[in-house]
Amino acid sequence: MTSGALIFQSVILGLLLGGLYALLASGLTLYFGIMRVVMIAHSAFLILAAYLAWWSQTRLGVDPLLSLVVTVPLFFAAGVLLQRGLLARLRPATLTMMSVLLTFAIAVIIEGLLGYAFTGTQRRIQLGYGTANIELFGARIAVVKLIAFGLAVAALLTLYLLLKRTTFGWALRATIQHPDAARLVGIDTNRVAGYGFGLGLATAAVGGTALALDTTIYPSLHWHWIGPLMAIIVVGGLGSVPGAAAAAMVLGLTQSLLQIPLNTTWAQTIFYLALFATLAFRPQGFFGGRLAQRF
Repeated sequence: MTSGALIFQSVILGLLLGGLYALLASGLTLYFGIMRVVMIAHSAFLILAAYLAWWSQTRLGVDPLLSLVVTVPLFFAAGVLLQRGLLARLRPATLTMMSVLLTFAIAVIIEGLLGYAFTGTQRRIQLGYGTANIELFGARIAVVKLIAFGLAVAALLTLYLLLKRTTFGWALRATIQHPDAARLVGIDTNRVAGYGFGLGLATAAVGGTALALDTTIYPSLHWHWIGPLMAIIVVGGLGSVPGAAAAAMVLGLTQSLLQIPLNTTWAQTIFYLALFATLAFRPQGFFGGRLAQRF
């Protein structure tokens, strides 16, 4: 493969990876935007969804994509219960700090339950189309990566339309932008927050399933993901879905292109070093001034 073809393939793979990152991080932006909650357990729910996709395929013979019919409503309900049963009881003055501790504990509990149920053995979904590739202008792209990207686009587009074109979306954006004013005009901000958290976990169900299509999973894998996802929402401007999507694409392209001269570890290290250096001069994030206000 020529250097030009290699760069082109890396760009394509970077865009596909960025789309997946955007889907995985979208829930985190919702949590922080709604209640300023740092949801450490989000990545643990991603791995839980990945295990459910694996279980449905290996034990029930159901395609992981079809399992979304069950897991998306299940995770939505879990998000509503989590917000109303636990997070809503925290004092507003200490909400952000206490949410870190609480959701960290939830992440550890989920990891422990997954380890007990499935042991620490690495699992991987075996699909008939799992090894298929397509040729695109000389670049070979795995079909499962395209399916995962398609899931990401479909989920993010649905999320965008829900937020921009429905009454619930208007109420949710009003709650995020000015909760006191939202209450004054008759919006039940507590109910909206519960549904918003449910929506965030519903994206985790889709993201975890997309992740399982092309990734080996194990119970502690969520610790690998929480760092990049937190970096994405910080770079994108905390609480901004468009900003997180843009930052996810930057991370995906950076990671993919830097793997040509470097390995994966160094590619991620350089990205984080650049992140820390830039945030020293722009603490609101790269897109904080432009996209953060456009939920």
